[in-house]
Amino acid sequence: MRFELLHPADQLVMMMNRIYYRGMTTTSGGNLSIRDENGDIWITPSGIDKGMLRRDDIMQVKPDGTIIGRHKPSSEYPFHQSVFRRRPDLKAVLHAHSPALVAFSIVRMLPEINLIPTIQLVCGEITIAPYALPGSQLLGENIAAEFDRGHSVVVLENHGVVIGASDIFKAFMAFETLESGALLHLNALKLGALRPLTPVQIENSRKKNIANFPEFLPESHSSEENALRRDLVKFIHRSYEQELFTSTQGTYSARLEDGSFIITPYGLDRMYLDIEDLVLIRGGKREQGKNPSRSALLHSEIYRQHPEIKSVLVAHPPHMMAFAVTRTVFDPRTIPESYILLRETSRVPFGASFLEPQKTATLLSARTPAIICENDCVIVTGASLLNAFDRLEVGEFTAKSILASRELGDIVHISPQEIQDIDVAFKLN
Repeated sequence: MRFELLHPADQLVMMMNRIYYRGMTTTSGGNLSIRDENGDIWITPSGIDKGMLRRDDIMQVKPDGTIIGRHKPSSEYPFHQSVFRRRPDLKAVLHAHSPALVAFSIVRMLPEINLIPTIQLVCGEITIAPYALPGSQLLGENIAAEFDRGHSVVVLENHGVVIGASDIFKAFMAFETLESGALLHLNALKLGALRPLTPVQIENSRKKNIANFPEFLPESHSSEENALRRDLVKFIHRSYEQELFTSTQGTYSARLEDGSFIITPYGLDRMYLDIEDLVLIRGGKREQGKNPSRSALLHSEIYRQHPEIKSVLVAHPPHMMAFAVTRTVFDPRTIPESYILLRETSRVPFGASFLEPQKTATLLSARTPAIICENDCVIVTGASLLNAFDRLEVGEFTAKSILASRELGDIVHISPQEIQDIDVAFKLN
């Protein structure tokens, strides 16, 4: 989607709708703004239902202060104006009260951004600004002071978060990524001590560059390929809706009969992916003009070693990933469905998935269809696209149940004899 071709009012409605229905703000909370090429600031209105915004609700404020529109600009307009005045490189500002980030703001601390590399990669360094009355000049000064120091992501004491970016879509991606990281931090605390990445590990993760596949131009696209592109897009969107993916995280691939495979592109918002965005990998080459996911080498190696695997998912589901950033072992012997689909999961140290893809791929088998990569991701495989998605979904639901059970007592896992009975009954051996 060419977001830059959308009018600022349409962009703001689109993003506020997404934030609200993603459960990251309330009817009355949050505000967004865009500064256009004329210096006009387009901003969400004050006192209007955030779940029902229309393009004609958006307010326009001219550089001379003239207000155009049928409502009042957001009461937080002063700090939007302060940020734009201090940072000419920023064209959009997002402010919202998402639950996990508010949890940190009300204890006046920052979430750990080094649990997985993506958070720092997308958000950069984050900071916290002192409390001030909403809508006040002091609040604007406190926020602007942090932006003056070069920060673009600022948590507000007892309030929420403010994010500035080159456009409203990048602001949202940083917001969602940070909220996901904050939720991961909170989930992990239920399991034990956090194990953040070291600076060296963070730097190593930057070596996970775009796979250096040479390009090729497909002469045609088969019906099989077109059908698989259609199905992949449906499951990518479904994974986003189920909060298994975020705008910046989550990769699907699926194999065609000739051994080639189709994979999610690098750097594009998962919610808006369409069939033409997906990347065909054939004979070690990538479809011309497209950049595949940075995990493409891993997917390629898995397919090479395991002809029975038809689909691979790399994801960062917030409850399952809590096990990846602590020492707690993820044990799916909770209910029969969890064991039947996941059997046993393997665990590898950080970096294995991108520094040693061949070795990582050898760990997969019918009995071990999923791998937890410490401080990195979850790899799930399947005999079909649906099978892989089902395993990812069940894995996240299982992790969520384990975390919830911590409030109740010790888990009683299905016994070895009961596991044997399941193996026999469902022919799992």
